[in-house]
Amino acid sequence: MKNTLLRSWTGPLTERLVRAPGEHGLGQVPAALKPDTVVPSVCGFCSTGCSLSVHLKDGEAVNLSANPGYPVNLGMACPKGWEALAPLAAPDRATTPLLRKDDSTLAPVDWDTAMRHFVDRFKTIQREHGPDALAWLGTGQIPTEELAFLGALAKFGMGIRHGDGNTRQCMATAVTAYKQSFGFDAPPYTYADFEESDVLVFVGSNLCIAHPILWQRVLRNKRSPEIVVIDPRTTETAMAATSHFAIRPKSDLSFFYALAHQILRDGSIDREFLARSTTGFDEFAAFLAPHTPARAAEASGIPEERIIELARLIGSGKRVSFWWTMGVNQSYEGTRVAQALINLALMTGNIGKPGTGANSITGQCNAMGSRLFSNTTGLLGGRDFTNPAHRAEVARILELPADTIPDENSLGYDQIIDGIEAGRIKGLWIVATNSAHSWIQQNRCNGLLDKLDCLVVQDMYASTETAQAADIVLPAAGWGEKDGTFINSERRIGRIRKVRRAPGQALADFHIFQLLARYWGCADRFARWESPEAVFHILRELSAGQPCDISGIEGYDHLDTAGGIQWPYANSKFRISNSESPPPPNSTTPQLPDSTTERRLFADGRFHHADGRARFLFDEPRPLPEAPCADFPFTLLTGRGTSAQWHTQTRTAKSDVLRKLYPQNIYVEINLTDAVALGIRANDPVTIRSRRGELTAAAHLCHTVQPGQIFIPMHYRETNRLTHSSFDPHSRQPNYKACAVQVLPAARYRTHSAG
Repeated sequence: MKNTLLRSWTGPLTERLVRAPGEHGLGQVPAALKPDTVVPSVCGFCSTGCSLSVHLKDGEAVNLSANPGYPVNLGMACPKGWEALAPLAAPDRATTPLLRKDDSTLAPVDWDTAMRHFVDRFKTIQREHGPDALAWLGTGQIPTEELAFLGALAKFGMGIRHGDGNTRQCMATAVTAYKQSFGFDAPPYTYADFEESDVLVFVGSNLCIAHPILWQRVLRNKRSPEIVVIDPRTTETAMAATSHFAIRPKSDLSFFYALAHQILRDGSIDREFLARSTTGFDEFAAFLAPHTPARAAEASGIPEERIIELARLIGSGKRVSFWWTMGVNQSYEGTRVAQALINLALMTGNIGKPGTGANSITGQCNAMGSRLFSNTTGLLGGRDFTNPAHRAEVARILELPADTIPDENSLGYDQIIDGIEAGRIKGLWIVATNSAHSWIQQNRCNGLLDKLDCLVVQDMYASTETAQAADIVLPAAGWGEKDGTFINSERRIGRIRKVRRAPGQALADFHIFQLLARYWGCADRFARWESPEAVFHILRELSAGQPCDISGIEGYDHLDTAGGIQWPYANSKFRISNSESPPPPNSTTPQLPDSTTERRLFADGRFHHADGRARFLFDEPRPLPEAPCADFPFTLLTGRGTSAQWHTQTRTAKSDVLRKLYPQNIYVEINLTDAVALGIRANDPVTIRSRRGELTAAAHLCHTVQPGQIFIPMHYRETNRLTHSSFDPHSRQPNYKACAVQVLPAARYRTHSAG
């Protein structure tokens, strides 16, 4: 009887979602858009947040061009942007729910069947093993409104305590560094700073490839800037720089502490700013005493005189900006490396002013939305689950019982994986990410997914490695098939638009969450969450009074007319009427919106800690978790391959154009000297082996990597067979960038193995 009632209650909703997709904005392009017109949308690949003009013909998106009036990309687009529509037409799109049968094959089912199985299996696990036996892994690839709905539904509706995002793989270090140093996850810059710096220092960042439009912003700089690249590998960015410091892998901390030592020794510090706006500098100065350029030269391989020269450039009084990406974040001590850069900016007063800042460049298109509103590692709006006042405020705004909000932090991604291995996590829901490809030490991860009692994968494609391991696959709409907002690296909120219908029975993640809420029996808690724009207004309420306050944004139309809006963008009347307490006296949130398109943080020298000061944080450098040795004498470096590749290539591989712009098969960069010593010739098959796995790749002989190092792009499915499961203790971010490997010609390796 219960199942009959469930079907009768939910069946009409399912029919509205699937059989009549034109209703509720689910199917056809919205009627407000003319059949033949051009509409703006923000690109769904990287965090740059470029605006693309989508050209419609007969109501269907047929082409793209770059939006010349948008303050981010100024009419430019990279190869991925031009091809953003191609992944939507891929033949392997998931078009119907799939359920694993007794014979282990995935078979098509209807939404009602998929939802009933999902709910039954997860509730059974929850009943038999408790609330800690379920978890979800989310993403930075879906709109902010969907991220918020996923996190709220899982924690406040389904009672799933533990969830994390794939942003743990790319941005957790920057988040933690900013929170600890500034008091909030607050990247301080605006893209105009690329054009207004006298000195740009790029650390572990191949901007030319990873963020090509941002590199174009650098090239627009008319101040004849010094461009400094600090990276073990001679990347495309390093080749274009005025100075390249090819430090040894993971010698970053020693190198940056030596720069700070020399700046302090030269007296090139901003004493007034330090006294007014920071705390802990005296302790940091004492800590720096033994970290001399000579010591750093030994650790990094960079001559002492070059280190001193760079320190004096940074301390010269010019506008200096520091920029980092995954070469810093994906490290076993990445948080302290990021804070070493923050410390350099603070001690020289290079923050809050044009052309300055300690600036983390985000990876995924909506990693910033995930960081603020996914309800994973922090409570909605940058709050803290362990803070009773924060829980009470969220419960009041969302009209929920106070005990609905968990009072503990979630497990991190790595802890969820460990929980599967230990048998504590029995059910896992993966949304818009390909963990079986991207998680560190891939072979271990894939084996553990098989241990789960139930794995649910919600994705655009049923062909991903993770979806192929699933018990239930839910077909999701992609970028261009849904509405919402993204938040880019410079904190700019931009609108994405639905410009085509999702194939088959695929639904926007937002509507999958609506459907699941009804089947789970908690839909009444989300009655206000009726559309993406309705959720955007809920997020405005949740942000009010927070450093990320967006209460001054009136709605989607406001974002369109303003060319995107950077947070904070507050409305003082909104905040006062919707918050029980006023903002702290040190709040740097503007009381009223302003009309400028480019804004940076901390111009008043006030930060988000209770005392309004930034913190100096530091630790002694630690050795590599897995250093080269006699058996594994090479250090493996990983990173982006070309500007036409993206993450696990789940989408970029669908484009005929993009596939022509990068090597189809995995390759390895090997220094020519090492290749000669090993008897390896160009394009020879080479076996790369770590303690965890092996792969075969084509040898690319070059001088872009130093002797004793090799480089493999992260995009190929084999790469993470090799990587080492070590993590930053503060951010819990994986150390993807350096591990010990062996290199042999493939033929020789086969002979040795046979012997």
